[in-house]
Amino acid sequence: MASWALSRITNLQKHFNPTNPTSKGERMVKISPEVSEALSLGKAVVALESTIISHGMPYPQNLETAKEVEAIVRQNGAIPATIAILDGIPCVGLSVEELERLAILGRKARKTARRDIAHVVATGGNGATTVSTTMFFASMVGIPIFVTGGIGGVHRHGESTMDISSDLIELGRTPVAVVSAGVKSILDISRTLEYLETQGVCVAAYQTSEFPAFFTEKSGCQAPCRVDSPEDCARLIDTNINLQLKTGILIAVPIPTQHSASGNIIESAIQRALKEAREQNISGSAETPFLLARVNELTGGTSLSSSIL
Repeated sequence: MASWALSRITNLQKHFNPTNPTSKGERMVKISPEVSEALSLGKAVVALESTIISHGMPYPQNLETAKEVEAIVRQNGAIPATIAILDGIPCVGLSVEELERLAILGRKARKTARRDIAHVVATGGNGATTVSTTMFFASMVGIPIFVTGGIGGVHRHGESTMDISSDLIELGRTPVAVVSAGVKSILDISRTLEYLETQGVCVAAYQTSEFPAFFTEKSGCQAPCRVDSPEDCARLIDTNINLQLKTGILIAVPIPTQHSASGNIIESAIQRALKEAREQNISGSAETPFLLARVNELTGGTSLSSSIL
């Protein structure tokens, strides 16, 4: 726990000693008063991404979902820190007005991975943060926990296209624990797990030995390791910090059984959506939003309901 305590002391020094130098990058980030106070006092803060708001679902459902997620974080004793780039300023912790603005912007806000940060900031643009960007800014300001729906991964046929999400690289170099429902089943889950192993990322499944597939509880892939309680998770995160491994951790929590979509229905819809994406030459950063939207259409909203829950 020594490194954890040292991290908190460092945050205290930054907030209460104005003469203490900070990096230029950190000075470019706007931290909300609530999040800043929580970090200064050593309170629990949970980072949240914003791509789900702008690209994951339509307005006003996206705004209501964002508010509900933040409320759940508060109900569990932590402070939510939704991260986005607004008018070229990276923001850690959004006000209700800023959340609504992002929700209304929708796809007009750029889907911002790590490679896009400099351009969005330099041009004064609006960016919705992906997993990789959210991890980057969370780590920059000292937030060690990030909760999201599903991470990116190796796309199907990625061995030919080399389409691999920057989320995986970020997990290999940024010491933030990511809690998610696993890897989206539109991706190649087995190759994604192999890639994370290559990056040295600890991957654990919560109260199960099988890695979850975002929409469903099971993927058919064995989880590298298992944790069975919040205390197990805390020890894992703390050990990763103490050993200074400098890598992230992925803790995969299966969607509850009652909300799990039918695996066969989802898989059939995914195969059809993938075929349509190839026929329309949709690739790169546009592919995942297209696939998720098309799978939702083909399943009559079942996949979106699972995603929200």
